[in-house]
Amino acid sequence: MTPPLRSGLVAAAIALVLDQASKLWLLHVYEIGRRGAVKVTPFFDLVLAWNTGISYGWLQNDSALGSALLLTFKAVAVVALAIWMARSHTRLATIGLGLIIGGAIGNAIDRLAYGAVVDFALFHVRIGEKIYNWYVFNLADAAIVVGVAALLYDSFRGGDAAKAP
Repeated sequence: MTPPLRSGLVAAAIALVLDQASKLWLLHVYEIGRRGAVKVTPFFDLVLAWNTGISYGWLQNDSALGSALLLTFKAVAVVALAIWMARSHTRLATIGLGLIIGGAIGNAIDRLAYGAVVDFALFHVRIGEKIYNWYVFNLADAAIVVGVAALLYDSFRGGDAAKAP
């Protein structure tokens, strides 16, 4: 196993474990569902949101067929990303792909276990009398965003690993 591939697998494992641990703790130990919204800072709250769609709540679907289609799409995407990661030549691209894979698997586990993805992080800002909220997300979503940013940065650096197979 090449060092970049090992780094990608470690990144995937860390993203997956942190994502699932945070969700399990929030659901079953902290009981976020019972507590409701919890103000952590003036700009960050913990909330419980069940996302039956994909990123940012797109394609919301409560049906068994819709859920199965999303899981199938996610499985195909994870396999394609794993192939890309195995062929990658730079550590940064491989870590980025690992983060995306770990995040995707974390959200897929939620969909299998609960029928929806567990989202809990809410950033917001007050400007005058108006409050602007960002989308509610989780650590898997954050790992995916960081992974995509790493791939973009690697491609701008001129790395050849950013080319998908």
